[in-house]
Amino acid sequence: MKFSCSVTINKHRKSIVDFFSNLKYLKDYQEGFIRKVHISGEEGQTGAVSKMYYKMGKAEIELTETITDNSLPDYFAGQNHHKHTDNTMLCTFKELDSNSTKCNWEIEYTAFRGFVINVMKTFFPSMFKKQVQKWLQNFETFVEKQD
Repeated sequence: MKFSCSVTINKHRKSIVDFFSNLKYLKDYQEGFIRKVHISGEEGQTGAVSKMYYKMGKAEIELTETITDNSLPDYFAGQNHHKHTDNTMLCTFKELDSNSTKCNWEIEYTAFRGFVINVMKTFFPSMFKKQVQKWLQNFETFVEKQD
């Protein structure tokens, strides 16, 4: 399953990328984010591996993130592994003018494991895109509120 989401943020690309790449802001636009634990590689750079923890209802979700290409400010690519899913992501930042930037996030789910997640993928595929679009819109709102 592959999809993309995008927003135009009314800020300069450098400012947007600075917020995107700073871990301390994840909690401000990704609901449920708890923490990120660096495992290996140079933190934030291509090849780095981290564990990311989220609260979803009463459950704590653990993802393993591998940065496959950090070419910011142009783009950031990674792979995420969870016991039920694997996906890749490509986040691009295209400057439209001096004060607006188009952010596009392409997500491709490459594996689904388990009965429940396969039912969700089959009958509710739009919920995956809705969650990514929500986080992207939260990111837009957060960034535009900053000075």
